[in-house]
Amino acid sequence: MAETVLEEITQEELERVVKGILELHLKTTIEDYLRRNQDKIKELSLIERLIKVEEELKALKEIELARFEAVEKRFEALHREIAILSQASEKRFEALHREIAILSQASEKRFEALQREMTARFEASEKRFEALQREITSLSETSQKHFEALQREMTARFEASEKRFEAVEKRFNLMLWFMGIGFSMVSTLVAIFGLYVR
Repeated sequence: MAETVLEEITQEELERVVKGILELHLKTTIEDYLRRNQDKIKELSLIERLIKVEEELKALKEIELARFEAVEKRFEALHREIAILSQASEKRFEALHREIAILSQASEKRFEALQREMTARFEASEKRFEALQREITSLSETSQKHFEALQREMTARFEASEKRFEAVEKRFNLMLWFMGIGFSMVSTLVAIFGLYVR
């Protein structure tokens, strides 16, 4: 009888029934399994991550060691290059120092010669200045005497001119008086003559 029932069920119906059973039971079973084993799954995931981190750290360490070795080699080459350049610079500095010493001695000699020349010139200028000072003093005294004589002469002339001006002024005043008296007399005579004529 069970066989006849199975024969009557078609393939599609069977798949639909199995699918429904599986969805119903399998879903709840998987959810229960996941709930029970969730901590283990997390631990496994965390362990996998730690392994990956350790592998990456190991690879990074190897890369850093390689870089450090390359930097170390570069630093050693640079150190040798700096040592060579330092020696060359030291030699150039010593040569430059000797050259500066030679130039300094030559400059010192030239400065001393220039100092002697400037001292001689200053002494000659000082002597010329003193002679010029004496000459100016002499000319100043002569000019002072000449100016004083000129001033006395000008004072005498001004006094003589003042006296002549006073004499002219007296004559002019006298003439004005005479003219006033003359005009008065003429006016008086004209008035008197005018009275007799009438």
